Amino acid sequence: MAKNLALKNNGDAKNTLRLEKAAEHVSNDLDKVIHERMRLGIISALAANEKMSFGDLKKLLDTTDGNLSVHARKLEEAGYVDCKKSFAGRTPLTEYKITSGGRKALERYLDHMEALIKAMKRV
Repeated sequence: MAKNLALKNNGDAKNTLRLEKAAEHVSNDLDKVIHERMRLGIISALAANEKMSFGDLKKLLDTTDGNLSVHARKLEEAGYVDCKKSFAGRTPLTEYKITSGGRKALERYLDHMEALIKAMKRV
C-alpha cells in the first residue's frame, strides 16, 4: 500500500511540474496589455462592434469614468484601439474602434488561452 501511495504521489509531482512549466510559459507569453480584465472587456466589446461610445462601454462594463479612461488609454497606446473625439451638437462624444493590430493581438491572445485550456485538460 505504501508503494502504491508513493507511485501516486510521484505522478502528482510530475503533473505539478508540468502545470508549473505550462503556467510559466503562459505568464511569459501572454499579452499583458490585453490580459487585464477591464482591457480584455474593452477590446472584446470593440471586436464585436464596429465602434462604441465611451458611455456605451462604461455601461456595458459597469465601470467608472476614470477606470475606463485609464484602460482605454493603455489599449490606445499599444495601438490596439483608436479613439475619436467629436461633438454631437454641444455634447462631447468619444468613440472607440478596434484597430487591425488590436484584432490580431486579440486573436493571438485567444489562441494562446485556448491552447492553455486544451493543455490543462490533458493533464
